[in-house]
Amino acid sequence: MIDIAGWAPEPQETTEAVGAGPSAALAGMLDVEPPGDDLPPLWHWLHFLDRPAQRELGPDGHPREGPFLPPIPERRRMFAGGRFRIHEPLRVGDAVTRRTELASTAVKQGRSGEMLFVTVRHTFVRGRAEIAVEEQDLVYRSGGTASRPERTAFEAPDVDAPWTLKTAADPVMLFRFSALTYNAHRIHYDEEYATGAEGHAGLVVHGPLLAILCLELPRRAGLKVRELSFRARRPVYARQPFVAAGSPDGTLSIHAPGDVTAMTATFA
Repeated sequence: MIDIAGWAPEPQETTEAVGAGPSAALAGMLDVEPPGDDLPPLWHWLHFLDRPAQRELGPDGHPREGPFLPPIPERRRMFAGGRFRIHEPLRVGDAVTRRTELASTAVKQGRSGEMLFVTVRHTFVRGRAEIAVEEQDLVYRSGGTASRPERTAFEAPDVDAPWTLKTAADPVMLFRFSALTYNAHRIHYDEEYATGAEGHAGLVVHGPLLAILCLELPRRAGLKVRELSFRARRPVYARQPFVAAGSPDGTLSIHAPGDVTAMTATFA
């Protein structure tokens, strides 16, 4: 049984001068031009990074301990979604402070047993002005026997939408995104671990990468996004062709082979 009684981490603050290098690197990975001084929504994920020492990592590649990591045994982590509200964009050259706090927790019953849902809130401040607020939803479960990997489909999904972006994230792209976000979770680069220890059907495409690809649709259409919400529903695996689809009405989604909707999102 998951027990987090007494877990109440104190808020944390970190300040960073926003540099141009990370955005240029992500633009290169996506084969697009760098965005300029204003960071597109969600590109702040390349900033304010934790860089733990090697000795501080657990067997899955994540840190064993941290103020916002729940104290449960053999912890496994999944990205579930989030929300982002933008008053003013983060800009290259600015000194921005990120204030992080635990927003909520909830224990729920899933197919694989009990799961702990954790929402962490980040508030971004420039000078004395709040410029953006993000909430990240993360799911944790205790370890145990991995389920048998599901069979992976590779047929390109057929999607009819005003906006589409077709992609297949190979291991090289996953490696580059892991490097850009300093993410050492082994499900993104160690296929034996991903399938044997965590029961996936292959290397897992990062949930944040899928969310960024969703937001590329309105960005490339020249729309300014002020608010967004997204939910990860199913994993996408390396080499699977998938489609980011969207519409000017504010709906976005990721479609994977086998008629799978892997992510849904809305923006305004």
